[in-house]
Formats: sequence, C-alpha cells, structure tokens
Amino acid sequence: MTGMTSFTSVPIVDVGGLRSPDAAERDRVSAEIGRAASEVGFFYVSGSGIDESTFDRMLDATKEFFALPLEEKMRSYIGLSRCHRGYVPIGEEGVETAADAVPDLKEAFDTALDLPVDDPDYLSGNPMLGPNAWPDLPGFAEAVTDYYEAVLEVGHLLLRAFAVALGEDPEVFTRHATKTPSQLRLVHYPYNPDARDGLGIGAHTDYECFTLLKPTAPGLEVLNGAGEWIDVPPVPGTFVVNIGDLLELWTSGAFVATSHRVRKVAEERYSFPLFFNVDYDTEVKPLPQFTSPDTPQRPPLKAGEHLFAQTAQSFAYLRQRVESGELVLPEGSLKLNQFGQQALLGVE
Repeated sequence: MTGMTSFTSVPIVDVGGLRSPDAAERDRVSAEIGRAASEVGFFYVSGSGIDESTFDRMLDATKEFFALPLEEKMRSYIGLSRCHRGYVPIGEEGVETAADAVPDLKEAFDTALDLPVDDPDYLSGNPMLGPNAWPDLPGFAEAVTDYYEAVLEVGHLLLRAFAVALGEDPEVFTRHATKTPSQLRLVHYPYNPDARDGLGIGAHTDYECFTLLKPTAPGLEVLNGAGEWIDVPPVPGTFVVNIGDLLELWTSGAFVATSHRVRKVAEERYSFPLFFNVDYDTEVKPLPQFTSPDTPQRPPLKAGEHLFAQTAQSFAYLRQRVESGELVLPEGSLKLNQFGQQALLGVE
C-alpha cells in the first residue's frame, strides 16, 4: 500500500554519508532515502562525489553531436542497432497517436553498458545487451563513458541504500546488478519559440529500478498523492532520483514508481537520465515482507523483458518489427503505464 503524500516539493538528500566507514551514518542516510522513496518517490541527491567537470565534458560532447547535420546523426540511427543503441530522431519515440498529431520536439542518443561484439548475450540475440553505436566524433565515446561509469557507481550505492532502508540484506538487490541493461540517454529539446507550456513527454513511469537524472533547464513535473503536478526544477550540484517500476513491484507499492512528465518550454534543454536496472534475467516479485494472504499480488516480471516490452511499445522502429513478426514481445508483457500514481489514480 502506498504511503505517498500530497507533497508540494521534492526533498534533497545528501548521500555522501553512504560512503562513510560508520555504519550508523550509512543507516541514517539510507533511512532518509527510504522516507523519500515511500512518501514522494522523487528526491534530489547531493554529495554524489561526481566531479562537475565529468558532466561538463559529456555535455559539451553531446552539444557537438546534436549540432551535426541530420544525415550525419542518422549514420548512428537506433533502427540500425540490434540492441537499441544510437540516435533517436524527432518523431521516433512515443506511443502511437492520431495521424495529425505533432511529434515532440525532442531528439536523443541512447547508450548503455558497452559490450564487445563477441559478447555471448549479444550473439544470442538479447535485444538490450551489446555494443554501443558510437558516432565518428573524437572524444564523444570517452566523455559519455566516463560520465556513465561515474553515475552508475552512485546508482550501486543507492541500490544498496534502498535495501537497508527496507530492513533487508544490503545485497538483496545488488547481487542482481552484475551486467545490467542500465541505459544512459542523452536528450535534446531544441529551442522552440512556439512552445505553449504544455506537455513535452506525456505522463509515464520509468521501467527500471530507479533513475538518476541531470537536466539543464526546467520542465520536469511529478504527480503527488493528491493527483497534483509538482514542479521539479534543476538544483545546482544535485541529481534527481525517481523510483521505477521494478522497485515498486519488489516493494508491492511501498515505494511507488512515480508518474512524471515534461512540460514544453521555449528554452533549449538537455536532459541526461541514467535508468538503473538489474540483470536482464532477474525475476522481480514482492519481497516476503510485502506478501500476505490478504494482499493482492502482481505477477513477477523479468527485469530485462519488462524493459524490452515497454521499449518496444514506445519506439516506432521496434513497433514495426513487432507488427511484421520479426520481433515477439515476451509472454505476459504489460501495456504501458501500469505502474505509479498515474495508474493508481487514473490520471491522464
């Protein structure tokens, strides 16, 4: 049962103490994270330990890539990949809409754990594990990889803290995070003088355990327990963290995969979400402390299959492959938006 409140702001948690040699300090910070996860589902983290220059180098490389001509960016088109990596042009992403709908003014570049071409999972046809599709741009791969590895390390700290906050074995989640399909998206919203402060990305939850986000401009909103949209502006020196589908399932709703959206804003905006996942074949189901004969239980999901099924319903090139029979969704795949406050409250 969710304890999400009618919050009007998002708390800031200094996570530097998670690296403390003092167990009591680590437990204190973990408890603070647990409260934010259960009452809000969104929080800022400061004290990440990531040097700002690591972000700045990645931001500069991202700006250089998105400034390239479209035909140059399309050399890395995501539809050329066998494991969902590369450039996402405007109009590629989003659920199917009316024929006359105007696509979001948003382009992206999708990366994840960069595996070699002879990786056995990739060779076996895993749809989310494999090599990245790097563009021919000096320094781009190095800058993005440095940032990815730094944020992923913070993600491992948080994953352990969530377990401690729940009173579980600290390794209950991290033992499943050895070769994860955790994606880093580089997202660009071009300057749009015609923006009318409406929706950019529609309300949704994230498919993985949680997300570590660093945006460069306002636009993000989160849904509170009363069904109201609350602004989550950028705060210098922090990341935004939100709970995803898998932690909601593992905790049977004690942590809620908070529905969020992006408003259309006129200014140019870059956004860098790291979607922290567990290993592809991990079975996710409510922990024993959240099960009882009187509590309705959701069926278990495989972490990677859930990610793939949701992704395949959100990207045009994958929907086409499913429709043609080239790809088949995993058995028991859920439709979009089956988690979070949006699903609980029926909010559009």
